[in-house]
Amino acid sequence: MIEQLFGSKTRVKLLQMFYGNPNRSFYVREITRKIDEQINSVRRELSNLLSIGIITSETTNNRLYYEVNQKYELYLPLSQIFGGVAVNSTVAATPTKVEDKPDQMPSDLKALGHVELALLTGQFTRDERSGVDFVVVGDINQTQIAKYVSELEAREGKEIRYVCMTHKEFIYRQQINDRFLSKVIESKKQVLYDRQLLEPASEAEQPKQEKNPKSAKKG
Repeated sequence: MIEQLFGSKTRVKLLQMFYGNPNRSFYVREITRKIDEQINSVRRELSNLLSIGIITSETTNNRLYYEVNQKYELYLPLSQIFGGVAVNSTVAATPTKVEDKPDQMPSDLKALGHVELALLTGQFTRDERSGVDFVVVGDINQTQIAKYVSELEAREGKEIRYVCMTHKEFIYRQQINDRFLSKVIESKKQVLYDRQLLEPASEAEQPKQEKNPKSAKKG
């Protein structure tokens, strides 16, 4: 049905890949491998999506990368069709916002334990500021995280640098403005799951800031 609406099987697979992985960049042969389609068909559909404005391209280290254009006027409705999660589309570096519902967590993350935050950056988004590719926060089973990363490396065909930390460590690093965590938060990333750990502290403090001027006037 969707293939009939959107023209071709390859195009549908591309849209599912791009909208399912906002902020991630892919090169042609990587795309061909992931969606299991002929390279000529992939090149043709990439050209079509580029001309429409659905995706963008950029050359890095003599390799052409493609990613979804989050500023495209129909980004939100298309993400609802092909992405499967709610997203924030205002800026390319803005993380994907996943609603705080157990059924919104990717099924492969559930085996890791009590996950509160999981994100991809570094090699996945071509942003090396943090020097890491995968970050997970929570009460994590070390055996399962090692297995998860090993399987991810096998799928991606590259070594994955990862960091695992507890909720307590994450909060502590936030409080002391830890340089590593700051770079992770600032980096371009794909958020796989977030139980509001990335929510700016200023938003939570805003009500208190509003009350102070009123109390001062009363005095």
